[in-house]
Amino acid sequence: MSRPIQIRTHPLPFLLLLEWLLLFAVAITEALSIHFRRFHNLPSLTIISLVCFGLLGLRMPTGKLIHKILYTGLEILLILLTGIVSGRGIRLFPFLYIILVIRSCLIFQRPGRIVITSLSFVLFILTLIHRFQYVPDVPVLQERLRFTLLSFALSFGLSLVFVLLLMNAVLAERQMREKLAIANEQLRQYALRIEDQATLQERNRIARDIHDSLGHSLTALNLQLETALKLWQSNPAKAQTFLTQAKNLGSQALREVRQSVSAMRSDPLHGQSLETAIAALVAEFRSSTGFSPTYQISLQHPISVEVQTAVYRITQEALTNIWKHAAANAVRIDIQTTAKSLHWKIQDNGKGFVLNQNTTGFGLQSMRDRVLALKGEFQIKSTPGAGCCISATIPLPRLVA
Repeated sequence: MSRPIQIRTHPLPFLLLLEWLLLFAVAITEALSIHFRRFHNLPSLTIISLVCFGLLGLRMPTGKLIHKILYTGLEILLILLTGIVSGRGIRLFPFLYIILVIRSCLIFQRPGRIVITSLSFVLFILTLIHRFQYVPDVPVLQERLRFTLLSFALSFGLSLVFVLLLMNAVLAERQMREKLAIANEQLRQYALRIEDQATLQERNRIARDIHDSLGHSLTALNLQLETALKLWQSNPAKAQTFLTQAKNLGSQALREVRQSVSAMRSDPLHGQSLETAIAALVAEFRSSTGFSPTYQISLQHPISVEVQTAVYRITQEALTNIWKHAAANAVRIDIQTTAKSLHWKIQDNGKGFVLNQNTTGFGLQSMRDRVLALKGEFQIKSTPGAGCCISATIPLPRLVA
């Protein structure tokens, strides 16, 4: 089964409009020429050829090379037919050759465009020579004719070259725009996948925190309440003790819920400065543990919102880990910037841990991932009984003013 001819609408509508304007100019020229000639046996053939030539621009072949060659051959045939008149040989229609070159640029690659442009120039020269071969053999007229032919041919040849170069530039820019649009779409899809993956990881972390901390607190709270109910009649004093413990567990569960909600916020800083956001974290930590971390923040150079968010998140994660696991009573936070990087450090006097055994937890891994995503360096120093020190260095891109 033969493959059908593939066609497409004109890829550049403004060029199609330009073609029709040129064809209209040719038609006006033909109409004026017919009006002032005494013999015009074939005016209808000229008009029909012009109309067919213009309609060919509505659809162009995009499949096999043979279809493109046949299409171009038909265009050349129509150009030749358009120039035929009774008893006068072939007249000149340079606009038609310009349109032929424009269309060839839309259906052929660069070698094909050069071939069609060269062929158009050759046909134009042959037509020109044929048109003026009946000039009287007068030396003065012959000299003027040669000069006119040379000037006309040179001007038309330069016009064809200009059209060819212009079309190549237009099509190259169009292709670059299409490639850029495709690349932008691929980048957008990739960013969406990365965002979805990061969101999923964050949800998994929050789910694990809820299961490990909030779930444990609520389970213990339920046991305390059940015990208090059993002892309420027989031993009210002891039941009161269990109710007090249940209340403490409820307060702890409420703090953990608030921390989980805070971790889910898309904009944790809420438009605040990093200093204000860190101060709020310290105040929240103090309300949960009873002691206040000391902190020093020196931001002498501007930092992007992305870096600010990352610093806030790793500080939040570090304080959460200290509250849950470190059993510390002293914490210090240092954040400062240089012209090229941001230096972040948090240190506690808690129970510490063995580095090779306790550095793969979800909290520490999340902090490491955030720093590495910004092409920074992440470091942990800790020994059992001697506390822990976590530091990070994040390069600062130069912000455009």
